[in-house]
Amino acid sequence: MRGVNTFATFLAVLEHAQRDRRWPADVIVATGDIVQDESRAGYERFRSSLEPLGVPVLSIPGNHDDPKLMAETLSSGAFQFGGELRRGPWSMILLSTFLAGEDAGGLGAARLAGLRKALAAHAGQHVIVYMHHHPLPMGSTWLDGVALRDAAEFWRVIDANSHVKAVVCGHVHQATDRQRSDVRFMSTPSTCAQFLPGSEFFALDDRPPGLRWLELRPDGRIETEVAWVRQDT
Repeated sequence: MRGVNTFATFLAVLEHAQRDRRWPADVIVATGDIVQDESRAGYERFRSSLEPLGVPVLSIPGNHDDPKLMAETLSSGAFQFGGELRRGPWSMILLSTFLAGEDAGGLGAARLAGLRKALAAHAGQHVIVYMHHHPLPMGSTWLDGVALRDAAEFWRVIDANSHVKAVVCGHVHQATDRQRSDVRFMSTPSTCAQFLPGSEFFALDDRPPGLRWLELRPDGRIETEVAWVRQDT
């Protein structure tokens, strides 16, 4: 894709992670756009690449995905598509922002109601919400045109639940880490090419593939680091 062998860069990211002092991870979270061609074979290749690692894999759909195929392929064994996961004092909520035929994302009344219900079910926990589309502007004209459409409604739900500690998204192909009120907002880099931050029009950055480590502390603190993976190192 645009001159990048995305499967090769994905494997390079996995290999880099396995050399890190923090490996093995407790959980791998894939925040969407797993394939570009919406093919079953793409999801099967994704699964076969991760399955030998023996680490639970959580996934949510991006705008380039096929949620039906993802659910069929990534919902058994160590793989979980959407839903929630509780680990000790932390709960992870996997929120779909997929809109059929759209590059932008949305939730709508049903998903917002589902989010409220999930947050109520995990009262007393520290909560981190994973989603594909960004609910805060990135300062990039073209990219913010395909953001989460009902971000204001999303934040109203989050603001009413003080146990939400962080929101993490994909989609933007760049790393950010900032605070919105009491909630930390982070985006994670892509395992392929990155988008140029602050660009009015579509443009690629020269940063290599990457991943984000998240260490969730019992007291609700989060330690995080972005690793950039150059294939020639």
